[in-house]
Amino acid sequence: MITKAAVLVSASVTAASSSSSKSLINPSHRYLCLERLSFVNSLSVSALAIKWRSVSNCSPNKFSRIMKTRASTQPLKNADELIASVETFIFDCDGVIWKGDKLIDGVPETLDMLRSKGKRLVFVTNNSTKSRKQYGKKFETLGLNVNEEEIFASSFAAAAYLKSINFPKDKKVYVIGEDGILKELELAGFQYLGGPDDGGKKIELKPGFLMEHDKDVGAVVVGFDRYFNYYKVQYGTLCIRENPGCLFIATNRDAVTHLTDAQEWAGGGSMVGAICGSTQREPLIVGKPSTFMMDYLANKFGILKSQICMVGDRLDTDILFGQNGGCKTLLVLSGVTTLSMLQSPSNSIQPDFYSNKISDFLSLKAATV
Repeated sequence: MITKAAVLVSASVTAASSSSSKSLINPSHRYLCLERLSFVNSLSVSALAIKWRSVSNCSPNKFSRIMKTRASTQPLKNADELIASVETFIFDCDGVIWKGDKLIDGVPETLDMLRSKGKRLVFVTNNSTKSRKQYGKKFETLGLNVNEEEIFASSFAAAAYLKSINFPKDKKVYVIGEDGILKELELAGFQYLGGPDDGGKKIELKPGFLMEHDKDVGAVVVGFDRYFNYYKVQYGTLCIRENPGCLFIATNRDAVTHLTDAQEWAGGGSMVGAICGSTQREPLIVGKPSTFMMDYLANKFGILKSQICMVGDRLDTDILFGQNGGCKTLLVLSGVTTLSMLQSPSNSIQPDFYSNKISDFLSLKAATV
């Protein structure tokens, strides 16, 4: 399969080069990048759809990375080999450890097995509705022995980012989000306003009405918010547009989330999108797939990123988070992503391995003994 594809790609490159006066490598560093390469099955190449375009920032390394992501992801067959190859496992929570408030089968036994092998376990979630302490209580309620130091939520990431840039203590943070963000900001020593308290506020539009806002707000943090309303949109917009240097920070841009195990619900990306629309600004994202949390974890624990395996159920957050950080990646099909989504020709994000759920570590381990 690879040989046939390589021949076809080579032929396409040759044809593209002969029809242009510019070579693939020239002083302006403009390269032809492979945008789409689709295989029908593992035995033959029945379709090779290639769209070439000249991209100024596409280096040979990026070209190789694009080629690699188009290769078919393999199902996890030897769990022992993967476990032995890394020191740390980072797990997403929703869709990997639990769905809604229901624990996914086999999770406790799997985590116990990994700990018995001396593996460090870290739990990273984009859900900002809870603080680390609150997530610790959820793990406890579900019968899992996880300490607070092993939990990293995007609510914590928002506060950690502000600390990392020495955000002035005399400035305030306006929060479009829930209690988790407020608690983490408070623990970090930052002043804040907004949050659930603004959930019931309404704007009475009258002729000449002008909405006031706090000129000391130096950052607007937007996360998942079940109390989202027009008041918050306008207040956050005013702060970002009118307060000089005001930061626009998003905990994540997840399209959907698991509030219950019955269906998918609109995620934090819908709230962030509203503020993007009104401010015409793009946020700084501190949650997955941004590398901020990965860098933070690597520094805190002294972890080599090549010794980490990121396990998640989302391609565009979890798997991309791992890939951006230079980690091994394992997609589990117990949450958002289905096998058909993974294998779709339109999907460009390919993990190193995929499996049905993390308890496959146990069954696959037994199968290889």
